[in-house]
Amino acid sequence: MKKKGEHSNSGIRRDARHPQFSELSMMYEGMSEDIVLRTPDLSAHGMFINTPKEFAEGSILKLRFRLTRTGVVIQTRCEVRYCLAGVGVGVEFVGISEESIRAIENEIGVVAVVG
Repeated sequence: MKKKGEHSNSGIRRDARHPQFSELSMMYEGMSEDIVLRTPDLSAHGMFINTPKEFAEGSILKLRFRLTRTGVVIQTRCEVRYCLAGVGVGVEFVGISEESIRAIENEIGVVAVVG
């Protein structure tokens, strides 16, 4: 059983993370309060967001951010995968468009492997 602040992937990330965007905003679905955020790390499938706000695993959030180099605006929902109390949350994008995934991959220099 996991303890609060302990995440299930034992430090293994699905993708490398890159700090490549600005203008990040996040809203807890069903709430309208402003959430204090600091620049997180980004991958094509999710990110870590530094915030003192705690969210339960499985919480659904709405994200909006602008990619720094290309200026592309990404809007998507995400699910909290783990929360480090007082530090931040690891989230996985939910229902993100293929166009947005490609824009993020282009921004962070990921080369798609076709099998």
